[in-house]
Amino acid sequence: MNFPILSSITFLPLIGAIFIFFTSNDKEEKNSSSIYISIFTSFANFFLSLFLWYSFDNQFSGFQFVEEFAWISGFITFKFGIDGISILFILLTTFIIPICIISCINSVKNRLKEFLIALLVLETFMIGVFCSLDLVIFYLFFEAGLIPMFLIIGIWGGPRKVYSAFKFFLFTLLGSVLMLIAIISIYWITGTTDVTQIYEIKIPEKFQYLLWLAFFSSFAVKLPMWPVHTWLPDAHVEAPTPGSVVLAAILLKMAGYGFLRFSVGMFPIASNYFTPLIFGLSIVAIIYTSLVALMQDDMKKLIAYSSVAHMGFVTLGIFTFNKQGIEGSIYQMFSHGLISAALFLCVGVLYDRTHSRLIKSYGGIVSILPKYSILFMILAMGTLGLPGTSGFIGEFLILVGAFKVNYLVAIIASIGVILAAAYILWLYKRIIFGKLENNEIKKIKDVNLAEGSILTMLCAAIIFFGFYPEPLLETMRVSVDNLIDNYNYDISNKVSFKK
Repeated sequence: MNFPILSSITFLPLIGAIFIFFTSNDKEEKNSSSIYISIFTSFANFFLSLFLWYSFDNQFSGFQFVEEFAWISGFITFKFGIDGISILFILLTTFIIPICIISCINSVKNRLKEFLIALLVLETFMIGVFCSLDLVIFYLFFEAGLIPMFLIIGIWGGPRKVYSAFKFFLFTLLGSVLMLIAIISIYWITGTTDVTQIYEIKIPEKFQYLLWLAFFSSFAVKLPMWPVHTWLPDAHVEAPTPGSVVLAAILLKMAGYGFLRFSVGMFPIASNYFTPLIFGLSIVAIIYTSLVALMQDDMKKLIAYSSVAHMGFVTLGIFTFNKQGIEGSIYQMFSHGLISAALFLCVGVLYDRTHSRLIKSYGGIVSILPKYSILFMILAMGTLGLPGTSGFIGEFLILVGAFKVNYLVAIIASIGVILAAAYILWLYKRIIFGKLENNEIKKIKDVNLAEGSILTMLCAAIIFFGFYPEPLLETMRVSVDNLIDNYNYDISNKVSFKK
Protein backbone atom coordinates (compact mmCIF):
# COMPACT_ATOMS: atom_id res chain seq x y z
CA MET A 1 0.00 0.00 0.00
CA ASN A 2 1.55 3.27 -1.24
CA PHE A 3 -1.03 5.45 0.51
CA PRO A 4 0.42 6.79 3.82
CA ILE A 5 -2.47 5.50 5.88
CA LEU A 6 -0.73 5.72 9.27
CA SER A 7 0.21 9.36 8.76
CA SER A 8 -3.34 10.05 7.59
CA ILE A 9 -4.89 8.47 10.69
CA THR A 10 -2.40 10.28 12.93
CA PHE A 11 -2.65 13.79 11.50
CA LEU A 12 -6.26 13.92 10.27
CA PRO A 13 -7.51 15.01 13.75
CA LEU A 14 -4.84 17.75 13.79
CA ILE A 15 -6.06 19.00 10.40
CA GLY A 16 -9.60 19.00 11.78
CA ALA A 17 -8.42 21.00 14.80
CA ILE A 18 -6.81 23.58 12.50
CA PHE A 19 -10.06 23.94 10.54
CA ILE A 20 -11.99 24.45 13.80
CA PHE A 21 -9.44 27.05 14.91
CA PHE A 22 -10.23 29.21 11.87
CA THR A 23 -14.01 28.88 12.14
CA SER A 24 -16.07 31.74 13.52
CA ASN A 25 -16.81 31.73 17.20
CA ASP A 26 -20.37 32.99 17.03
CA LYS A 27 -22.21 32.26 20.27
CA GLU A 28 -25.55 32.51 18.48
CA GLU A 29 -24.60 29.54 16.31
CA LYS A 30 -23.54 27.63 19.45
CA ASN A 31 -20.29 26.56 17.75
CA SER A 32 -22.22 24.43 15.28
CA SER A 33 -19.42 24.57 12.69
CA SER A 34 -16.86 23.39 15.25
CA ILE A 35 -19.15 20.54 16.34
CA TYR A 36 -19.81 19.36 12.77
CA ILE A 37 -16.12 19.47 11.82
CA SER A 38 -15.03 17.60 14.95
CA ILE A 39 -17.71 14.91 14.55
CA PHE A 40 -16.93 14.44 10.85
CA THR A 41 -13.17 14.31 11.47
CA SER A 42 -13.36 11.86 14.36
CA PHE A 43 -15.78 9.49 12.59
CA ALA A 44 -13.76 9.64 9.36
CA ASN A 45 -10.67 8.70 11.36
CA PHE A 46 -12.51 5.82 13.00
CA PHE A 47 -13.64 4.38 9.67
CA LEU A 48 -10.12 4.84 8.31
CA SER A 49 -8.76 2.83 11.26
CA LEU A 50 -11.35 0.11 10.55
CA PHE A 51 -10.04 -0.06 6.98
CA LEU A 52 -6.53 -0.32 8.41
CA TRP A 53 -7.65 -3.25 10.58
CA TYR A 54 -9.31 -4.88 7.56
CA SER A 55 -6.11 -4.48 5.50
CA PHE A 56 -3.86 -5.74 8.29
CA ASP A 57 -2.23 -9.15 7.78
CA ASN A 58 -2.48 -10.88 11.16
CA GLN A 59 -0.26 -13.76 9.98
CA PHE A 60 2.78 -11.49 9.57
CA SER A 61 4.87 -10.91 12.70
CA GLY A 62 6.79 -7.84 11.53
CA PHE A 63 5.73 -4.22 11.30
CA GLN A 64 3.32 -3.31 8.51
CA PHE A 65 2.39 -0.11 6.60
CA VAL A 66 5.87 1.24 7.38
CA GLU A 67 6.45 4.91 6.51
CA GLU A 68 9.95 6.30 6.78
CA PHE A 69 11.75 9.50 5.84
CA ALA A 70 14.67 11.49 7.22
CA TRP A 71 13.58 14.25 9.57
CA ILE A 72 16.89 15.47 11.02
CA SER A 73 19.43 14.10 8.56
CA GLY A 74 21.80 11.55 10.04
CA PHE A 75 20.09 11.55 13.44
CA ILE A 76 16.32 11.21 13.61
CA THR A 77 14.13 9.31 11.18
CA PHE A 78 10.39 9.85 11.10
CA LYS A 79 9.29 6.22 11.07
CA PHE A 80 5.79 4.84 11.50
CA GLY A 81 4.66 1.22 11.54
CA ILE A 82 2.21 -1.06 13.33
CA ASP A 83 1.93 -4.67 14.43
CA GLY A 84 -0.86 -6.74 15.93
CA ILE A 85 -0.41 -5.05 19.30
CA SER A 86 -0.37 -1.39 18.32
CA ILE A 87 -3.29 -1.61 15.88
CA LEU A 88 -5.68 -2.51 18.71
CA PHE A 89 -4.76 0.62 20.63
CA ILE A 90 -5.23 2.75 17.50
CA LEU A 91 -8.72 1.24 17.10
CA LEU A 92 -9.50 1.96 20.74
CA THR A 93 -8.36 5.59 20.38
CA THR A 94 -10.33 6.32 17.23
CA PHE A 95 -13.42 4.65 18.76
CA ILE A 96 -13.33 6.57 22.05
CA ILE A 97 -12.66 10.09 20.70
CA PRO A 98 -15.98 10.44 18.76
CA ILE A 99 -17.77 9.33 21.92
CA CYS A 100 -15.95 12.04 23.90
CA ILE A 101 -16.85 14.67 21.30
CA ILE A 102 -20.55 13.77 21.34
CA SER A 103 -20.63 13.66 25.15
CA CYS A 104 -18.92 17.02 25.56
CA ILE A 105 -21.47 18.91 23.43
CA ASN A 106 -23.92 19.01 26.34
CA SER A 107 -21.53 18.71 29.28
CA VAL A 108 -19.03 21.45 28.31
CA LYS A 109 -20.72 24.83 28.65
CA ASN A 110 -17.81 27.22 28.12
CA ARG A 111 -15.23 27.47 25.32
CA LEU A 112 -16.57 24.41 23.53
CA LYS A 113 -14.63 25.28 20.38
CA GLU A 114 -11.30 25.29 22.25
CA PHE A 115 -12.23 22.06 24.04
CA LEU A 116 -12.87 20.30 20.73
CA ILE A 117 -9.52 21.53 19.41
CA ALA A 118 -7.76 20.14 22.50
CA LEU A 119 -9.47 16.74 22.06
CA LEU A 120 -8.52 16.41 18.39
CA VAL A 121 -4.92 17.50 18.99
CA LEU A 122 -4.73 14.98 21.84
CA GLU A 123 -6.00 12.26 19.48
CA THR A 124 -3.14 13.00 17.08
CA PHE A 125 -0.55 12.71 19.84
CA MET A 126 -2.01 9.48 21.23
CA ILE A 127 -2.18 7.73 17.83
CA GLY A 128 1.38 8.95 17.14
CA VAL A 129 2.56 7.11 20.26
CA PHE A 130 1.17 3.80 18.99
CA CYS A 131 2.56 4.26 15.47
CA SER A 132 6.09 5.48 16.27
CA LEU A 133 9.03 3.23 15.46
CA ASP A 134 11.68 5.78 16.43
CA LEU A 135 12.48 6.50 20.07
CA VAL A 136 12.71 10.27 19.63
CA ILE A 137 9.45 10.47 17.68
CA PHE A 138 7.80 8.27 20.32
CA TYR A 139 9.08 10.53 23.09
CA LEU A 140 7.82 13.68 21.35
CA PHE A 141 4.31 12.26 20.91
CA PHE A 142 4.36 10.72 24.40
CA GLU A 143 5.18 14.03 26.08
CA ALA A 144 3.17 16.27 23.77
CA GLY A 145 0.00 14.58 24.98
CA LEU A 146 0.59 16.22 28.36
CA ILE A 147 -0.18 19.67 26.96
CA PRO A 148 -3.80 19.25 25.75
CA MET A 149 -4.63 17.05 28.77
CA PHE A 150 -3.13 19.69 31.09
CA LEU A 151 -5.36 22.32 29.45
CA ILE A 152 -8.47 20.08 29.57
CA ILE A 153 -8.07 19.60 33.33
CA GLY A 154 -6.78 23.12 34.11
CA ILE A 155 -9.39 25.09 32.13
CA TRP A 156 -12.53 22.95 32.13
CA GLY A 157 -11.99 21.13 35.43
CA GLY A 158 -13.57 21.46 38.87
CA PRO A 159 -12.80 23.73 41.85
CA ARG A 160 -9.26 22.30 42.41
CA LYS A 161 -8.49 22.11 38.70
CA VAL A 162 -5.23 24.07 38.78
CA TYR A 163 -3.76 21.93 41.57
CA SER A 164 -4.78 18.69 39.85
CA ALA A 165 -3.53 19.84 36.44
CA PHE A 166 -0.11 20.80 37.77
CA LYS A 167 0.14 17.60 39.82
CA PHE A 168 -0.67 15.54 36.72
CA PHE A 169 1.82 17.50 34.60
CA LEU A 170 4.72 17.43 37.08
CA PHE A 171 4.34 13.75 38.01
CA THR A 172 4.35 12.58 34.41
CA LEU A 173 6.99 15.05 33.22
CA LEU A 174 9.49 14.26 35.98
CA GLY A 175 9.17 10.57 35.26
CA SER A 176 9.83 11.15 31.57
CA VAL A 177 13.02 13.18 32.03
CA LEU A 178 14.88 9.97 32.87
CA MET A 179 13.43 8.32 29.76
CA LEU A 180 14.84 11.13 27.63
CA ILE A 181 18.29 10.58 29.15
CA ALA A 182 17.91 6.85 28.43
CA ILE A 183 17.03 7.53 24.77
CA ILE A 184 20.16 9.68 24.39
CA SER A 185 22.18 6.86 26.00
CA ILE A 186 20.71 4.29 23.60
CA TYR A 187 21.74 6.47 20.64
CA TRP A 188 25.25 6.68 22.08
CA ILE A 189 25.40 2.88 22.55
CA THR A 190 23.79 1.74 19.29
CA GLY A 191 24.17 4.74 16.97
CA THR A 192 20.47 4.76 16.17
CA THR A 193 17.05 5.51 17.65
CA ASP A 194 15.24 3.23 15.17
CA VAL A 195 13.32 0.68 17.27
CA THR A 196 13.54 -2.14 14.70
CA GLN A 197 17.31 -1.70 14.38
CA ILE A 198 17.74 -1.68 18.16
CA TYR A 199 15.82 -4.99 18.32
CA GLU A 200 18.39 -6.49 15.91
CA ILE A 201 21.50 -4.87 17.43
CA LYS A 202 20.64 -6.03 21.00
CA ILE A 203 21.62 -3.66 23.78
CA PRO A 204 24.46 -5.14 25.91
CA GLU A 205 23.39 -6.58 29.25
CA LYS A 206 25.55 -4.21 31.31
CA PHE A 207 23.54 -1.22 30.01
CA GLN A 208 20.08 -2.77 30.18
CA TYR A 209 19.43 -2.46 33.90
CA LEU A 210 19.82 1.32 34.19
CA LEU A 211 18.05 1.92 30.88
CA TRP A 212 15.16 -0.29 31.99
CA LEU A 213 14.81 1.69 35.23
CA ALA A 214 14.81 4.97 33.30
CA PHE A 215 11.98 3.84 31.03
CA PHE A 216 10.21 2.29 34.03
CA SER A 217 10.21 5.65 35.84
CA SER A 218 8.14 7.14 33.04
CA PHE A 219 5.79 4.24 32.38
CA ALA A 220 5.15 3.54 36.08
CA VAL A 221 3.92 7.11 36.61
CA LYS A 222 1.85 7.18 33.45
CA LEU A 223 0.14 3.80 33.99
CA PRO A 224 0.08 4.54 37.03
CA MET A 225 1.63 2.00 39.36
CA TRP A 226 1.67 2.10 43.13
CA PRO A 227 3.04 4.23 44.85
CA VAL A 228 3.18 6.95 42.13
CA HIS A 229 -0.55 6.74 41.45
CA THR A 230 -1.79 9.60 43.62
CA TRP A 231 -2.11 12.06 40.73
CA LEU A 232 -4.77 9.95 39.00
CA PRO A 233 -7.67 10.24 41.50
CA ASP A 234 -7.11 14.02 41.74
CA ALA A 235 -6.99 14.37 37.94
CA HIS A 236 -10.16 12.30 37.47
CA VAL A 237 -12.13 14.15 40.15
CA GLU A 238 -11.39 17.58 38.69
CA ALA A 239 -11.39 16.71 34.98
CA PRO A 240 -14.60 17.19 32.95
CA THR A 241 -16.33 13.96 31.95
CA PRO A 242 -14.81 13.71 28.42
CA GLY A 243 -11.36 14.38 29.93
CA SER A 244 -11.82 11.54 32.42
CA VAL A 245 -12.95 9.25 29.60
CA VAL A 246 -9.83 9.94 27.51
CA LEU A 247 -7.53 9.73 30.51
CA ALA A 248 -8.86 6.36 31.70
CA ALA A 249 -9.54 4.78 28.31
CA ILE A 250 -6.42 5.70 26.34
CA LEU A 251 -3.75 7.73 28.13
CA LEU A 252 -3.10 5.07 30.76
CA LYS A 253 -2.73 2.45 28.00
CA MET A 254 0.20 4.33 26.46
CA ALA A 255 2.35 3.22 29.40
CA GLY A 256 1.20 -0.40 29.13
CA TYR A 257 2.06 -0.30 25.43
CA GLY A 258 5.46 1.19 26.35
CA PHE A 259 6.20 -1.72 28.68
CA LEU A 260 5.50 -4.18 25.86
CA ARG A 261 7.28 -2.34 23.07
CA PHE A 262 10.34 -1.03 24.92
CA SER A 263 10.84 -2.57 28.37
CA VAL A 264 10.27 -6.17 27.23
CA GLY A 265 11.26 -5.63 23.60
CA MET A 266 14.55 -3.77 24.09
CA PHE A 267 15.63 -4.81 27.61
CA PRO A 268 14.61 -8.48 27.97
CA ILE A 269 17.39 -9.42 30.39
CA ALA A 270 16.64 -6.47 32.66
CA SER A 271 12.90 -7.17 32.40
CA ASN A 272 13.51 -10.71 33.59
CA TYR A 273 15.73 -9.44 36.43
CA PHE A 274 13.16 -6.89 37.67
CA THR A 275 10.16 -9.22 37.38
CA PRO A 276 9.92 -9.77 41.19
CA LEU A 277 9.74 -5.97 41.62
CA ILE A 278 6.91 -5.70 39.10
CA PHE A 279 5.04 -8.62 40.68
CA GLY A 280 5.35 -7.03 44.12
CA LEU A 281 4.15 -3.60 42.97
CA SER A 282 1.33 -5.15 40.94
CA ILE A 283 0.05 -7.17 43.90
CA VAL A 284 0.15 -4.12 46.18
CA ALA A 285 -1.68 -2.06 43.55
CA ILE A 286 -4.39 -4.69 43.10
CA ILE A 287 -5.06 -5.24 46.80
CA TYR A 288 -4.30 -1.83 48.32
CA THR A 289 -6.11 0.37 45.78
CA SER A 290 -9.12 -1.97 45.79
CA LEU A 291 -9.36 -1.52 49.58
CA VAL A 292 -8.99 2.25 49.16
CA ALA A 293 -11.78 2.18 46.56
CA LEU A 294 -14.07 0.60 49.17
CA MET A 295 -13.59 3.69 51.37
CA GLN A 296 -14.44 6.36 48.78
CA ASP A 297 -17.46 8.62 48.95
CA ASP A 298 -16.82 10.19 45.52
CA MET A 299 -17.88 8.13 42.47
CA LYS A 300 -15.04 9.38 40.28
CA LYS A 301 -12.42 8.64 42.92
CA LEU A 302 -13.74 5.12 43.35
CA ILE A 303 -13.52 4.45 39.60
CA ALA A 304 -10.03 6.04 39.52
CA TYR A 305 -8.73 3.70 42.22
CA SER A 306 -10.42 0.85 40.38
CA SER A 307 -8.36 1.79 37.30
CA VAL A 308 -5.12 1.57 39.29
CA ALA A 309 -6.12 -1.91 40.49
CA HIS A 310 -6.96 -3.07 36.97
CA MET A 311 -3.67 -1.70 35.64
CA GLY A 312 -2.00 -3.82 38.34
CA PHE A 313 -3.41 -6.87 36.55
CA VAL A 314 -1.98 -5.52 33.28
CA THR A 315 1.61 -5.21 34.57
CA LEU A 316 1.29 -8.61 36.25
CA GLY A 317 0.31 -10.22 32.95
CA ILE A 318 2.98 -8.48 30.85
CA PHE A 319 5.81 -9.69 33.06
CA THR A 320 4.72 -13.31 33.07
CA PHE A 321 6.39 -13.44 29.63
CA ASN A 322 4.01 -16.15 28.44
CA LYS A 323 1.29 -16.19 25.80
CA GLN A 324 -1.70 -16.16 28.15
CA GLY A 325 -0.33 -13.42 30.38
CA ILE A 326 0.64 -10.97 27.63
CA GLU A 327 -2.47 -11.59 25.52
CA GLY A 328 -4.55 -11.17 28.66
CA SER A 329 -2.84 -7.87 29.46
CA ILE A 330 -3.47 -6.45 26.00
CA TYR A 331 -7.07 -7.67 26.13
CA GLN A 332 -7.49 -6.21 29.61
CA MET A 333 -6.23 -2.82 28.45
CA PHE A 334 -8.64 -2.82 25.50
CA SER A 335 -11.53 -3.99 27.69
CA HIS A 336 -10.75 -1.52 30.47
CA GLY A 337 -10.71 1.24 27.87
CA LEU A 338 -14.33 0.44 27.01
CA ILE A 339 -15.54 -0.19 30.57
CA SER A 340 -13.83 2.78 32.25
CA ALA A 341 -14.98 5.12 29.49
CA ALA A 342 -18.57 3.99 29.99
CA LEU A 343 -18.36 4.23 33.80
CA PHE A 344 -17.13 7.83 33.68
CA LEU A 345 -19.88 8.66 31.19
CA CYS A 346 -22.38 7.15 33.65
CA VAL A 347 -21.04 9.40 36.39
CA GLY A 348 -21.24 12.33 33.97
CA VAL A 349 -24.92 11.62 33.31
CA LEU A 350 -25.74 12.03 37.01
CA TYR A 351 -23.34 14.95 37.51
CA ASP A 352 -24.81 16.94 34.61
CA ARG A 353 -28.23 16.65 36.26
CA THR A 354 -27.42 17.09 39.94
CA HIS A 355 -23.87 18.59 40.01
CA SER A 356 -22.85 16.09 42.67
CA ARG A 357 -20.43 13.16 42.54
CA LEU A 358 -21.00 12.10 46.13
CA ILE A 359 -22.45 8.64 46.55
CA LYS A 360 -24.55 9.72 49.53
CA SER A 361 -26.43 12.20 47.31
CA TYR A 362 -28.13 9.31 45.53
CA GLY A 363 -30.10 6.22 46.35
CA GLY A 364 -33.20 4.56 44.96
CA ILE A 365 -32.79 6.00 41.47
CA VAL A 366 -33.87 2.72 39.87
CA SER A 367 -37.48 3.92 40.12
CA ILE A 368 -36.85 7.12 38.14
CA LEU A 369 -33.89 6.09 35.91
CA PRO A 370 -34.65 2.49 34.86
CA LYS A 371 -32.71 2.62 31.55
CA TYR A 372 -29.70 4.13 33.30
CA SER A 373 -29.85 1.47 36.02
CA ILE A 374 -29.77 -1.39 33.48
CA LEU A 375 -26.81 0.09 31.58
CA PHE A 376 -24.94 0.76 34.82
CA MET A 377 -25.55 -2.85 35.91
CA ILE A 378 -23.91 -4.20 32.72
CA LEU A 379 -20.89 -1.97 33.30
CA ALA A 380 -20.64 -3.05 36.94
CA MET A 381 -20.63 -6.69 35.81
CA GLY A 382 -17.87 -5.89 33.31
CA THR A 383 -15.79 -4.16 35.98
CA LEU A 384 -15.87 -7.13 38.35
CA GLY A 385 -15.08 -9.51 35.49
CA LEU A 386 -18.31 -11.46 35.21
CA PRO A 387 -18.18 -14.25 32.59
CA GLY A 388 -19.85 -13.01 29.43
CA THR A 389 -18.16 -9.61 29.61
CA SER A 390 -14.82 -8.53 28.14
CA GLY A 391 -13.48 -7.89 31.65
CA PHE A 392 -13.57 -11.61 32.39
CA ILE A 393 -11.46 -12.63 29.37
CA GLY A 394 -8.55 -10.33 30.20
CA GLU A 395 -8.40 -11.14 33.92
CA PHE A 396 -8.83 -14.88 33.32
CA LEU A 397 -5.95 -15.03 30.83
CA ILE A 398 -3.72 -12.94 33.12
CA LEU A 399 -4.38 -15.20 36.11
CA VAL A 400 -3.76 -18.33 33.99
CA GLY A 401 -0.45 -16.84 32.84
CA ALA A 402 0.47 -15.87 36.41
CA PHE A 403 -0.33 -19.39 37.70
CA LYS A 404 2.16 -20.79 35.21
CA VAL A 405 4.92 -18.58 36.63
CA ASN A 406 4.11 -18.20 40.33
CA TYR A 407 0.98 -19.71 41.80
CA LEU A 408 1.28 -17.71 45.04
CA VAL A 409 1.27 -14.39 43.14
CA ALA A 410 -1.72 -15.59 41.12
CA ILE A 411 -3.67 -16.57 44.24
CA ILE A 412 -3.06 -13.19 45.90
CA ALA A 413 -4.02 -11.39 42.67
CA SER A 414 -7.24 -13.41 42.55
CA ILE A 415 -8.30 -11.70 45.79
CA GLY A 416 -8.42 -8.49 43.73
CA VAL A 417 -11.28 -9.96 41.70
CA ILE A 418 -13.29 -10.46 44.91
CA LEU A 419 -12.47 -6.94 46.11
CA ALA A 420 -13.50 -5.52 42.73
CA ALA A 421 -16.88 -7.20 43.15
CA ALA A 422 -17.13 -5.73 46.65
CA TYR A 423 -16.52 -2.07 45.77
CA ILE A 424 -18.44 -1.98 42.47
CA LEU A 425 -21.50 -3.84 43.81
CA TRP A 426 -21.54 -1.69 46.93
CA LEU A 427 -21.37 1.39 44.71
CA TYR A 428 -24.24 0.08 42.60
CA LYS A 429 -26.34 -0.75 45.67
CA ARG A 430 -25.90 2.68 47.23
CA ILE A 431 -26.71 4.57 44.03
CA ILE A 432 -29.37 2.47 42.36
CA PHE A 433 -31.23 0.81 45.25
CA GLY A 434 -32.25 1.91 48.70
CA LYS A 435 -34.65 4.68 49.69
CA LEU A 436 -35.18 7.68 47.47
CA GLU A 437 -34.67 10.37 50.12
CA ASN A 438 -33.20 13.22 48.06
CA ASN A 439 -36.08 15.27 46.66
CA GLU A 440 -33.84 16.84 44.04
CA ILE A 441 -33.20 13.43 42.54
CA LYS A 442 -36.93 12.89 41.93
CA LYS A 443 -36.90 15.67 39.33
CA ILE A 444 -34.15 14.31 37.09
CA LYS A 445 -34.85 12.55 33.80
CA ASP A 446 -33.57 9.26 32.44
CA VAL A 447 -30.84 9.08 29.79
CA ASN A 448 -31.60 10.98 26.59
CA LEU A 449 -31.15 9.60 23.07
CA ALA A 450 -27.48 10.59 22.74
CA GLU A 451 -26.49 9.34 26.21
CA GLY A 452 -28.46 6.12 25.85
CA SER A 453 -27.05 5.39 22.39
CA ILE A 454 -23.43 5.88 23.50
CA LEU A 455 -23.77 3.79 26.66
CA THR A 456 -25.72 1.07 24.83
CA MET A 457 -23.03 0.88 22.14
CA LEU A 458 -20.28 0.55 24.76
CA CYS A 459 -22.25 -2.08 26.70
CA ALA A 460 -22.84 -4.00 23.46
CA ALA A 461 -19.10 -3.96 22.71
CA ILE A 462 -18.29 -5.18 26.24
CA ILE A 463 -20.74 -8.09 25.91
CA PHE A 464 -19.72 -8.90 22.31
CA PHE A 465 -16.01 -9.16 23.14
CA GLY A 466 -16.94 -11.04 26.30
CA PHE A 467 -18.58 -13.82 24.28
CA TYR A 468 -16.43 -13.57 21.16
CA PRO A 469 -12.84 -12.47 21.95
CA GLU A 470 -11.36 -14.08 18.82
CA PRO A 471 -11.19 -10.94 16.59
CA LEU A 472 -8.90 -9.21 19.08
CA LEU A 473 -6.91 -12.30 20.05
CA GLU A 474 -6.40 -13.27 16.40
CA THR A 475 -5.09 -9.79 15.59
CA MET A 476 -2.49 -9.79 18.36
CA ARG A 477 -1.56 -13.50 18.38
CA VAL A 478 1.36 -13.59 15.93
CA SER A 479 2.88 -10.35 17.26
CA VAL A 480 2.69 -11.63 20.84
CA ASP A 481 4.29 -14.93 19.81
CA ASN A 482 7.09 -13.01 18.09
CA LEU A 483 7.64 -10.86 21.20
CA ILE A 484 7.86 -13.95 23.44
CA ASP A 485 10.16 -15.79 21.01
CA ASN A 486 12.57 -12.85 20.89
CA TYR A 487 12.50 -12.57 24.68
CA ASN A 488 13.21 -16.29 25.16
CA TYR A 489 16.02 -16.17 22.57
CA ASP A 490 17.74 -13.31 24.38
CA ILE A 491 17.36 -14.95 27.78
CA SER A 492 18.66 -18.32 26.57
CA ASN A 493 21.65 -16.67 24.91
CA LYS A 494 22.42 -14.90 28.15
CA VAL A 495 22.27 -18.19 30.07
CA SER A 496 24.56 -20.01 27.61
CA PHE A 497 26.95 -17.04 27.65
CA LYS A 498 27.18 -17.25 31.47
CA LYS A 499 28.05 -20.93 31.20
